[in-house]
Amino acid sequence: MRKRKSNPLLNNIRITDFAAEGKAIAKVEGKVLFVPFTIPGDVVDVQITRMRKSYMEGYVTAYHEFSKDRVEPFCEHFGFCGGCKWQHLPYPMQLSLKQKQVVDQLTRIGKLELPKVNPIIGSVNTRYYRNKLEFTFSDFRWLTHDEIEGSEEIVRLPALGFHVPGRFDRVFEVNACYLQPEPSNSVRLAVGAFARENGFSFYNIKEGHGFLRNLIIRTASTGDVMVILSVFEDDRPKIEATLNHLSQKFPEINSLMYVVNPKANDTINDLEIVTYKGNEYMMEEMESVKFRVGPKSFYQTNSQQAYELYKVVRDFAALKGDELVYDLYTGIGTIANFLAKSCKKVIGIEYVPEAIEDAKVNSSINGIENTFFTAGDMKDVLNPSFFEGQGYPNVVVLDPPRAGAHPDVIKSLQDAKPEKIVYVSCNPATQARDIQLLGDGYRVTKVQPVDMFPHTHHVENVVLLERVE
Repeated sequence: MRKRKSNPLLNNIRITDFAAEGKAIAKVEGKVLFVPFTIPGDVVDVQITRMRKSYMEGYVTAYHEFSKDRVEPFCEHFGFCGGCKWQHLPYPMQLSLKQKQVVDQLTRIGKLELPKVNPIIGSVNTRYYRNKLEFTFSDFRWLTHDEIEGSEEIVRLPALGFHVPGRFDRVFEVNACYLQPEPSNSVRLAVGAFARENGFSFYNIKEGHGFLRNLIIRTASTGDVMVILSVFEDDRPKIEATLNHLSQKFPEINSLMYVVNPKANDTINDLEIVTYKGNEYMMEEMESVKFRVGPKSFYQTNSQQAYELYKVVRDFAALKGDELVYDLYTGIGTIANFLAKSCKKVIGIEYVPEAIEDAKVNSSINGIENTFFTAGDMKDVLNPSFFEGQGYPNVVVLDPPRAGAHPDVIKSLQDAKPEKIVYVSCNPATQARDIQLLGDGYRVTKVQPVDMFPHTHHVENVVLLERVE
């Protein structure tokens, strides 16, 4: 049998540009080389991990020269963790690249004629900006290259942290994370220490056994804190011991919950979440509008930037007070309730029934009476009889998931002929595709990028589409 050829180590490679999804690139013998955690100007040695006809991928083994633009990463896990991959880029450069990404994708994919794109709205907080993190328990801690090379004896202890990028079954221990404010780090460390001290088993995802599975921490701009412990085994004494320990150590947790998940996957949206102590929700607030956020509810992950985002939506909609607004993919009704006081009526549609119930509650607690919420598959709900019964929208706010809107939803919008469509997207590529599908009946009149996730390549974008008569 012929021996497989090993991948080469390339020396003194100069990184020359950025590519899609935050990757940096070099050109080597006519091929594109993708190298993470580098920026143009770096000179590096690269161990190739994948070779194809037109491109290669690899990782840095040594730096010979640093780019003049590089800044010192602030996190000890940089280069290994899959999050915050742009820590080595100055924040103004991050914003510039995100602005360019929006323009490139709208013009290249959507073939759209754009007005002057507004400067991206940067995040005031570039650290500790997230309001939700999920950590994973594993009985077999994954080691970094440095740990392996620097230790004579390899000890694989249990871990509570994040998945290794690209590996569903590998988890590395997080010492400190700069994404979420306290008590996030303290709660995670306390749970891990308590579990080890008491000999509680961590989950083994390959073999399907172990007690502790996931830890979800949510923090609100109001100061509310929600903690959800996910366990594989319904061992009440261990569950109560862990939650009692947290309750005593962190009295600021006002929503303490647990869920028993015996399934093969980590999703808990189809499971009963038990409130062990405190409220069944946490509260968020924007201006004078309050929102109940349940354990299964989606809420924009950067609370402060969500407010900036929704102000853009309100500005683009330019409501005069007599409009019928459709809020598609409404979630818990954040945009719908935020806009309700500025229009005649808002109709919110969402696939998840629990989210719709939250949306109704959020209208009720704010005394908002001009909203109507309904649950169902968007492409099925938006039919001629629905429009005839509820009325045709003057303005549509479209905020679909990352994959974009279903083609049938786009067709329904073409039939409904709203005067304006305010399209909010976390993926400008699918946003560009959907706008192109809308056809010549609409033109782009405003574009506003918003940075929701500093130190990543992700960018939120809002586009105003106005009907062409």
